[in-house]
Amino acid sequence: MKTDKIVIVGGGSAGWMSAVTLLAAFPQKEIIVIESPDYPTVGVGESTPQNIRSWTNFVGIKDEEFMSKTDATYKLSIRFNDFYKKGSGGYHYPFGLPNFASGSEEYGLEGWHIMKHYHDTPVQDYARTYFPQMAFLEKNKIDENVDGVFGSFKLDRDSAFHFDAVKFANWLRDDKCIPGGVKLIPSTVKHVKTNDDGVESLVLDDGTEVTADLYLDCTGFKSMLLGGALGEEFVSYEKQLPNNRALATQLEYTDRRMQMNPYTTCTAIDHGWVWNIPTWNKIGTGYVYNDRCISKEDAMKEFKKHLGREDLEFRDIPFRVGIHRRTWVKNVVGIGLAAGFMEPLESNGLLTIYEFLLKLVKVINREYVSNYDREIYNIANTTFFSNFADFVTAHYIFGQRRDNDYWKAISKISVEDHPTLMDFGERKLIRHKFHNDLGDGYHCIATGLNYSVVDKSSISIQEFNQGFSYRETANRLKQNWDRMKTFIDQKSDRAPFHVDYLEKRFYGQEKVRLENMGKSIRSKGRKG
Repeated sequence: MKTDKIVIVGGGSAGWMSAVTLLAAFPQKEIIVIESPDYPTVGVGESTPQNIRSWTNFVGIKDEEFMSKTDATYKLSIRFNDFYKKGSGGYHYPFGLPNFASGSEEYGLEGWHIMKHYHDTPVQDYARTYFPQMAFLEKNKIDENVDGVFGSFKLDRDSAFHFDAVKFANWLRDDKCIPGGVKLIPSTVKHVKTNDDGVESLVLDDGTEVTADLYLDCTGFKSMLLGGALGEEFVSYEKQLPNNRALATQLEYTDRRMQMNPYTTCTAIDHGWVWNIPTWNKIGTGYVYNDRCISKEDAMKEFKKHLGREDLEFRDIPFRVGIHRRTWVKNVVGIGLAAGFMEPLESNGLLTIYEFLLKLVKVINREYVSNYDREIYNIANTTFFSNFADFVTAHYIFGQRRDNDYWKAISKISVEDHPTLMDFGERKLIRHKFHNDLGDGYHCIATGLNYSVVDKSSISIQEFNQGFSYRETANRLKQNWDRMKTFIDQKSDRAPFHVDYLEKRFYGQEKVRLENMGKSIRSKGRKG
């Protein structure tokens, strides 16, 4: 099949991220977005994963272009509270690559565990040791570069974003896609005609029929084309990811300097977890839970108790967890919620959008798309989704919460059919030799939850087999890291607060621009 004309059904984040991606890759193709005027206009705050930088770089989006237009702030990490045990406190999963300086190059990620074997060190120290930017973000501060002999962190490479997802989608539409040549049809698809090749045409609310070579289904959980018109099977993941509902609201800032964290906070409570996403104007917050374990009314009570507020309005958001067996069927590709969704932990809502899109671009870069191309695309997406779902599951099953029926049920999740989780566990129980696998974030999550591949028994076995003690090594590493952390901590004291940095770099400029625009309008009015 050819892909010269591509129609995207649905706007929002999925639709306009699809459009801008295709525009960047194939400016010569005809790209049309059919967006319903009934699309919701209020966002609750969106948290993005760290590798979104690869996508923004690919499509040519600069921070200065969109941040002030979308209430955006920076995200350098994710903090998880009480996932290990109730009242256990929190740990961070920082972005960027770990730093192996200060004499730890030889031991990599295992050096910290060797040191912990001989020194009573809390798990929170793991992130502070390998990610120098922790000294800044724990104080709500920002530094564009943390480099030198202590490793390298670059803000415009190793950060992600918090923003208003609706404003982001609208900005993509109005500032990037339409000026770039994408055609917008503001209408609603009322009927989908199909034939042996998939979708034959789309019938709009005014009776107009739209045809294309390729259709992208960005209609959310409705999945109008992929799941609806073509009837593609949906594979549920509820056995490993049981949460299926969220209550969302927004909070006003009372102290922006202290509350505008450069990280997302996830806090485990009685029947799920609460997100905290600080955008420029408000804090988005929501409670993710399983409505088979607790009613919406009781979940609302829990959430209000957690927030200490009774005067808020909430959005009720049901969601399905899983993915269609194939995300590309005939001439239809599902993107975003129309393809699949995990629960919101680890900010995967936008993750699958751009991950699937970047794979799609590679496929349709050829003149003709064959059945083989579609099959490989489907396998790649299913594998990616399954592996990331395993990663999200690890946040629960590595912990030790057993304080009610919800958390006891979590502890019974089986991983026999999940090779990624099985492999990580096998390293702990079977492979007694050390390793330096970064594990795509598993090392931070596991350590934060006291589930370490390298523990006292494996170190003892290694010492016995090699015939020497790591005590001297542990002491040397601790001394080097203590000096490094003292230096970085002192540097962080001089850095600007997150809110002040954003004000100076983005929002102050936007104020000046708006003020100048106002002056220009008033001046023209006086002349007229």
